[in-house]
Amino acid sequence: MSEQQPTFTLRKDDDIGIITMDVPGERMNTLRASFVDDIRALLEQIRADGELKGLVLCSGKPDSFVAGADVNMLAACRSADEAAALARAGQTLFNELEQLELPLIAAIHGPCLGGGLELALACHGRVCSDDDITRLGLPEVQLGLLPGSGGTQRLPRRVGLTRALDMMLTGKQLRPKQALKAGLVDDMVPQSILLDTAIALAREGKPKHKRKQDLKALALEANPLGRKLVFDKALSALRHKTRGNYPAPERLLEVVRTGYEQGMKKGLEAEASAFGELVMTPESAALRHLFFATTEMKKETAFQGAEPLALKRIGVLGGGLMGGGIAFVTATRAGLPVRIKDISHNGIGQAMAMAHRLLSSRVKKRQLRATERDRQLALMTGSLDYNGFERADMVVEAVFEDLDIKQQMVADVERHCPAQAVFASNTSSLPIHRIAERAARPERVVGLHYFSPVDKMPLAEIIPHAGTSNETVATAIRLARAQGKTPIVVQDRAGFYVNRILAPYLNEAARLLLEGEPIEAIDQALVDYGFPVGPITLLDEVGIDVAAKISPILERELGARFKAPDAFGKLLDDQRFGKKNGRGFYRFNKKGKPVDPSVYALLGVSPHTRLPAQDLAERCVLMMLNEAALALDEGVVASARDGDIGAVFGIGFPPFTGGPFHYMHQQGIGAIVAKMEEYARKYGERFAPCGPLRQMAEQGGSYY
Repeated sequence: MSEQQPTFTLRKDDDIGIITMDVPGERMNTLRASFVDDIRALLEQIRADGELKGLVLCSGKPDSFVAGADVNMLAACRSADEAAALARAGQTLFNELEQLELPLIAAIHGPCLGGGLELALACHGRVCSDDDITRLGLPEVQLGLLPGSGGTQRLPRRVGLTRALDMMLTGKQLRPKQALKAGLVDDMVPQSILLDTAIALAREGKPKHKRKQDLKALALEANPLGRKLVFDKALSALRHKTRGNYPAPERLLEVVRTGYEQGMKKGLEAEASAFGELVMTPESAALRHLFFATTEMKKETAFQGAEPLALKRIGVLGGGLMGGGIAFVTATRAGLPVRIKDISHNGIGQAMAMAHRLLSSRVKKRQLRATERDRQLALMTGSLDYNGFERADMVVEAVFEDLDIKQQMVADVERHCPAQAVFASNTSSLPIHRIAERAARPERVVGLHYFSPVDKMPLAEIIPHAGTSNETVATAIRLARAQGKTPIVVQDRAGFYVNRILAPYLNEAARLLLEGEPIEAIDQALVDYGFPVGPITLLDEVGIDVAAKISPILERELGARFKAPDAFGKLLDDQRFGKKNGRGFYRFNKKGKPVDPSVYALLGVSPHTRLPAQDLAERCVLMMLNEAALALDEGVVASARDGDIGAVFGIGFPPFTGGPFHYMHQQGIGAIVAKMEEYARKYGERFAPCGPLRQMAEQGGSYY
């Protein structure tokens, strides 16, 4: 049996030692606790070599430096002390690297994130490639953590307090030019000369860093009073954003502050301690659950054994908001030529204008070159007929919610496109089997449900009907992933998954309003609970008319619990459709988004806060949890994992809970059932826990 290749190897380029990191059998490098002894042995070898004048650290992977620490290590920790010990081991090792007498230069190409950037910061200098895949950042807060191997102390000392806090508190990743401007790297060069440049820098000795900083930032950070202002402003901003639901950002601020006020040693001690405590929080456990779930999904290339078709050209039917968004992500993220068909030049023009606006914004922010914008725009073309569709591998339909129109489009696509072409409908309410019922090739018809705005919302629902082939499903998944989406496969049932669990949540918010609870109070309660926007705002964003169309379909197929309040018909009669026409529960104008007080008179209510915010939020959320449990029991989603991802990525269910099923698992099914029974007594029988939840509670079961 052959021995496994070592992760770290040393070779010489004259008087420069080149350390290559290449974790065997992995696509990307990640740091593991087991590497400590390997690196120490390598350092002993280096110290014993009297000929070396410098060192370069590079990656053996073709498209990444180090993607971070192996998060799996944290799952094995049973206490905060165990997790803190991991952080201290990393700190000690990186301190040894920093204290090397020989200059050590990191040659960075591809992602350099988390522990990878902490490793690079412990080097004496850094050179990065100018390639677009190169990114540098400390995104640990996105896992409910903070950098644990010196990053909270070294990054502010390298790029300044303000920029470091901005990077660490948001998880922001810097592109190569941004990293150079910030002083995070000493040079940026084409990948072809990256190693040579790093070697030359190592021969020059330890670099003297000259950080460019504007005078305002320098004045603030150069004295204790100025730094206090920076910390206080950052704390105020993050509390407004997190609503106290995420402990990691506040702990990160404390740790950075400790380092500034008491020195590097105390800062590292505070960092390790805080890291250990955060690993054991339910918020970090939930965020890591989502991380593992999405990582696991990305590895699933086939669907039930079927491989996807190759995709070279895509057609999109409809140039409106959704069709334009689908065409945009197809061209700019999947990099595929896309042909838009619309009934008017105006529709095609709107799609093109939206793409130009979104890409030009990136050019203005220097995230994209103008030439690259123009290249991506050239991938989008339009037509009033099916000219250009004869070579389309897949066509995505995004037109009005009208069954006859969609069935006609299936027939048109079958007539004008290759026999193997997949037809995907972006319907949000019509059953896929009805859309496919007149198709000559129903096995090629599938639902592909995007969420608005398409360029921002990360989820896509893949909906096969009973006759859809596995190859078609696999192809739809391939396109969605290429577009940057996280796809879940759901059953062809009314509302699919996301709209099904969303409807009871929105209906309960409507009931609260009709009981007299103020619009702002309802929205505020759910935002404080952890949703990105409140339910009344969401109704305006989605469109009151769209919600009104979906509601009867859900009620007809799933029962009376989906019946929307009758009073909402008055909103449509008054031409209140929401943001799309500037009139809904809110007024949309240049001055902002104030509540429209006339809506209360229209609905016949007198606004007055009666219930505590917790009750407002829980009334809406419990309805969603109950429906999610039913949807999983009926097989609408294949697993609790898919249900969690669908809710978090599709409607912004609070990420720090891990999704509805993980939340019920963490709270305990018995506790959730008891809460529902309490609300059923207080507010009505609709809150009674469903059979599957009751049974699970009785049997002591859970979702994970």
